[in-house]
Amino acid sequence: MDTRTENWSGTAVHPVGLIIRQKDPNNLEMPFDQLGDFITPAELFYIRSHFPTPELDPVTHRLSIGGAVQRELGLSYADIRAMPSRTCVATLECAGNGRVFLVPPAPGAQWELGAVGNAEWTGVPLSVLLESAGLADDVCEIVLEGADRGIPKEEPKPPGPISYVRSIPRTKAMESNVLIAYQMNGRDLTPDHGYPLRAIVPGHYGMASVKWLTNVVATTQPFQGYWQTSDYGYWDDSEGTPVRRPLAEMKLKSQIARPRVYERLEPDRPCTIFGAAWAGDTDVTEIWISLDGGVSWVQGNFLDPICRHAWRRWKYDWITPAQPGRYTLLARATGADQCTQPDGHNPNFGSYVIDHPLPIEVFVAAP
Repeated sequence: MDTRTENWSGTAVHPVGLIIRQKDPNNLEMPFDQLGDFITPAELFYIRSHFPTPELDPVTHRLSIGGAVQRELGLSYADIRAMPSRTCVATLECAGNGRVFLVPPAPGAQWELGAVGNAEWTGVPLSVLLESAGLADDVCEIVLEGADRGIPKEEPKPPGPISYVRSIPRTKAMESNVLIAYQMNGRDLTPDHGYPLRAIVPGHYGMASVKWLTNVVATTQPFQGYWQTSDYGYWDDSEGTPVRRPLAEMKLKSQIARPRVYERLEPDRPCTIFGAAWAGDTDVTEIWISLDGGVSWVQGNFLDPICRHAWRRWKYDWITPAQPGRYTLLARATGADQCTQPDGHNPNFGSYVIDHPLPIEVFVAAP
């Protein structure tokens, strides 16, 4: 289903390439001020890699389904492509998006605003493959393993090379829009985006959407791998005793794309503030903008209808102040569950889940 509205961007937008945040492996982000259409073009979609991109031959590539199942499956790329497909639109966001805004600075790729994108994904529902394999009654998680392999650069390091592996709950895996995808925006995946096969887990942070997928394993115990505990985890102290848990659902969030950070604006002139908002397990229903660093808030207008797990672009038509000076713009979203973005970053998430309103400082000055 196509949920796009008009291709609105406020100003002419011309792709200028991705911003390099890390080399070897590639970690590239979209210049967020290039946000335009509802669908992010593949050439502007951020790239998050933990190890070098593997070279996989679609002719010989196999996807195995095993573990606590009645029938182990070995499927070729051609087998997957021959199955009935499903297409969904989903926003993926790196859990460290916005890390550059943390004070004091946190280790890791210094993502600004562009480690997020919204794309149309086509593939076979993971649930179809799991039903064909026949899950055991006591299966609790589904482990997704990619072909990329190496030694993580951040501490604590494992004793040797490991593959990139994540798990998702069984209930999530059985949702119809969790895909084994082979196309992005109507074209075959590129190598950097997981060719030939990748998982798409709408609503979860991007690390759940494992690229270069090779193995799917049903387990009867919670998976305790490196990327589930040492990295991409957080401290949950909701019951009084801190417990390490894996990151999962994306938090409610909004970001300003234009004007840009430190952009110079003329006084007393029309200026459209433009951005996007998204969430993992709720729908974004309201967007609020502050023109004075959070002292007061005004409501913006959405450009897209609600589409679960896809972002909603928004705008607010502003007349810049007549008084020259430095102004701080903020955006804050509200969800259908009446939750809203927090005032600040929760340190229990470490360098992840930067979901508080991020300041965009602009200068109003006479030409």
